[in-house]
Amino acid sequence: MSHFNDFNNPQVAALPGHLKQFIVDQHYEHYTPIDHAVWRYVMRQNYSYLKDVAYYPYIPGLTKAGLTIERIPDLQEMNNALAKIGWGAVTVDGFIPPAAFMEYQAYRVLVIAADIRQSRHIEYTPAPDIIHESAGHAPIIADKDYHEYLSYFGSIGAKAMFSAQDFELYEAIRALSILKEMPDADEDEIRKADQLVAHRQENMGEPSEMALLSRLHWWTVEYGLIGTLENPKIYGAGLLSSIGESASCMMAEVKKLWYSIDAVKYSYDITKTQPQLFVTPTFQNLIDVLEEFANTMSFRRGGAYGLGKALESKNTCTVVYSSGLQVSGTVTSFKVGKDGEPYFVKTIGSTALSLHNKQLKGHDKNYHKDGFSSPVGKLKNVAPLENLSLAELENIGISIDQSVVLDFESGITLEGKVKGILIAEGKTLLITFIDCTVTDKEGTILFDPSWGVYDMAVGEKITSVFCGAADKDAFEEAVYKSKTATHHVAYDAKNKELHKLYKQVRDCRQKQGDYSFLGNVWLRLQKDHHDDWLCALEILELLEHEEIEPLLSSEIRIFLQQKAKDQPELKKLIADGFYLIAHPVEQKLVF
Repeated sequence: MSHFNDFNNPQVAALPGHLKQFIVDQHYEHYTPIDHAVWRYVMRQNYSYLKDVAYYPYIPGLTKAGLTIERIPDLQEMNNALAKIGWGAVTVDGFIPPAAFMEYQAYRVLVIAADIRQSRHIEYTPAPDIIHESAGHAPIIADKDYHEYLSYFGSIGAKAMFSAQDFELYEAIRALSILKEMPDADEDEIRKADQLVAHRQENMGEPSEMALLSRLHWWTVEYGLIGTLENPKIYGAGLLSSIGESASCMMAEVKKLWYSIDAVKYSYDITKTQPQLFVTPTFQNLIDVLEEFANTMSFRRGGAYGLGKALESKNTCTVVYSSGLQVSGTVTSFKVGKDGEPYFVKTIGSTALSLHNKQLKGHDKNYHKDGFSSPVGKLKNVAPLENLSLAELENIGISIDQSVVLDFESGITLEGKVKGILIAEGKTLLITFIDCTVTDKEGTILFDPSWGVYDMAVGEKITSVFCGAADKDAFEEAVYKSKTATHHVAYDAKNKELHKLYKQVRDCRQKQGDYSFLGNVWLRLQKDHHDDWLCALEILELLEHEEIEPLLSSEIRIFLQQKAKDQPELKKLIADGFYLIAHPVEQKLVF
């Protein structure tokens, strides 16, 4: 990605290559005057309502995140502001895979969908958009305890095991969210896409670590409340960016429960409002619960448990030996002894070996393109091999160009000639053999000399198993990228004319002058854009604040009142618009 723009932000500049591939240009010039009006409407509503129910840093947080009420944020301005608190921001195309999303968080970079919802989805959109990501997530980033939680969550989420079903669900949700934002989407197609999401949600099987973690993420980062059960405040971005749900969530029928590890038992549906919400007394409690969950995960448990999860995942995973050696590939089988500990591991297809997430020279996925297999455990009557020095290895017959027979406690036997020994940081990681035969206690051949050189991983135990490759950039994990592209609207002449009318109103508000042509804008709206309500509302706001043209003002108000009657879905939006005209949002509080 040669034209990569890091916005002079150190967090963005530090992103690894496999994450940079999701970044798209913001194309600020593509936002239309209607887009800016949608942003302004939602932000004024949010501000008006949230100043009473949002967790305290929300309002000053807007400024700290480089956001204003008046217009869609420019990514450079956001990065300049966020850099001061050690974060950055980039724009991406719609939903990205959960593992990649988590990793961005670990790198302290906010992922922002570049698109903005259409005015017909002004209250809520199932697709990620710039209102949700920047007005929802960014303002609270300034809170230190909270951003510590966010990046810690990312580093744990990046290691979470996911299942094949998780991927299928991600694809179905992405496809549905894109369809729902299309102006001319076929109702039949939307219904089918909805059914597919429902079907996949119902057939997830045993939820994976990623599925369980995403529940914790949902009930905190997206829909979390903080404080007391009786009087909680909102900090979750899903609530902060939904002008509908931020109000309805405070009603008594939405149950409020204390946030604990039990939240993993509650699944969620992204297309519906939440039946219950979780309240945390402090942000530190979020970290404690996450820690409790992390202790149950494969990357901390390792052993047969972790290998079992890797086997189910059918994706690239990394198996870590107690010597520190990391084997990244698709686990295809493993053997477990009477003590419950694995004693043999096998991967299939491209496999790479690493130490501390850096690939070992000569052990890339092309060298091990047909997979990798190795015993785990101790030799009979010998201290763990990984702890022996070269001299100690020589004492038991393991030295270059010597033939040796190794008998493992598990019953595996290896016979071969030592060709190389790799030691790093005082640990033996790998012993390479030629003319090598490996058999298990039943005499089954696990490696045959005709297969070539044998690299034996060294380690008494499997200490960790996590998702993805250890050295992601060297492994070139095209961290799976969706083939479904988001939809970009093409505007016809009529749309473009409507954009011009919005722009005239906007210019008038910003330059605070010549209000005389607002009447002409209104006439054009009436003639050609009878279904529009937001531009009419903006004209009404200007006329009433300037106390001019009362007849025109009254005509527009009657039109909007009638519209709210005829179109129940607009009733609340228009009523809220009237409320804001009567109780204007003070801009100076935001800057």
